[in-house]
Amino acid sequence: MFTGIVQGVATVVGLERRPGLSTLTFELPAAFDDGLAIGASVACDGVCLTVTERPAANRASFDVMGQTLALTTLGGWEVGSRLNVERAAKEGAEIGGHPLSGHVDVTATVSEVRRPDNNHVLRLAVPAPWMRYIFAKGYVGVNGCSLTVATLERRPDGSGWFEVWLIPETLRMTTFGQKGEGAAVHLEIDRATQVVVDTVREALSEQLGPLLPVLERLAGQQGIDLTELPKALIRS
Repeated sequence: MFTGIVQGVATVVGLERRPGLSTLTFELPAAFDDGLAIGASVACDGVCLTVTERPAANRASFDVMGQTLALTTLGGWEVGSRLNVERAAKEGAEIGGHPLSGHVDVTATVSEVRRPDNNHVLRLAVPAPWMRYIFAKGYVGVNGCSLTVATLERRPDGSGWFEVWLIPETLRMTTFGQKGEGAAVHLEIDRATQVVVDTVREALSEQLGPLLPVLERLAGQQGIDLTELPKALIRS
């Protein structure tokens, strides 16, 4: 488990590609590797990877399987690529963000970057159906960083976008300051939210059966978002 509080930025310094498997070697932030043993878990841009080798001080290697390469941005990393890293949480650790598993759900795209005074705003475009799990003022893991959703918009087809506002300290400790329009980022949704949304949808499906898709389509045409039902239940 991880806390969603990024501990620094690592750099890819070695890359070996083989059929179905890649080995990545990272230069780690200062003191990040204290006590880091082979077999330890590290969140790398939100993807949980296992240390397979310690070739030198402040360096660690990780094997990445083909499925992970296909489902994440790791397959496009090159020597010089930079990434957010966090060590696995220890028992009793302070959860300054929200619990993350290191299992990426979907890849979103930076669709807009704004820089108001002393802030940095990223708008992230999310494919269907994942917007159903994202709520204003809720949490979402973005490249391993626990961030609060500021505003959002859902579309009838299940896609949409949401925005996060980043303070200077977050920019200093992460790679977000270098993300421009078109950049891909990993999302890990809040598991508690997913459970509530899916439970409500299953209950509605059991009651309404084949009428549910029709109801969702009609609600979307009227600007009514049925995914707000779980939010109302949580508040009650």
